Amino acid sequence: MYVIARHQIKDADAFFSVARMAAEGAPPDVHGRQFCPSRDGAEAVCLWEADSLEIVREYLDSLIGDAGDNAYFEVDTARAIGIPDPIAVGAQV
Repeated sequence: MYVIARHQIKDADAFFSVARMAAEGAPPDVHGRQFCPSRDGAEAVCLWEADSLEIVREYLDSLIGDAGDNAYFEVDTARAIGIPDPIAVGAQV
């Protein structure tokens, strides 16, 4: 499934210091697909692929901590536009 993480950034230095690490150091079943920060650094939207919304929430909330307030929702892929193809099981990333 695809999950959107919407971040209201409270501490930009702390948030952006973990942003790259979040995608590169994610657990094997969590894949960062897109990271779209606002120009002013006050918010960001991320697209993740994982087995559940809760996996993404637990992972990101533990990394971001007090640097931002996070909201999550599952993407309705039947209505979405521009969602990347899912990773095939066992594919090399």
